[in-house]
Amino acid sequence: MATLELRDLHLVKRALAIAVLAIEHRHGPMQPSSDLHDMKLLLDRLASGEEMEHYTRSAWIALTGTLPPAET
Repeated sequence: MATLELRDLHLVKRALAIAVLAIEHRHGPMQPSSDLHDMKLLLDRLASGEEMEHYTRSAWIALTGTLPPAET
């Protein structure tokens, strides 16, 4: 198994946050709920609470091009 450090780990956390947000907003039978659950668990293990806020905000901006609703 690969060891992720520094920039690689940052990119994995960012990609997971974007994927989680994208999947959460896709409703219906095509939503891969088991993947969503597993991705959330992995992101929780990789990112601390403060980091999670950063990655969640960053994911929102990447997907919508706007600030999260609480910041507008």
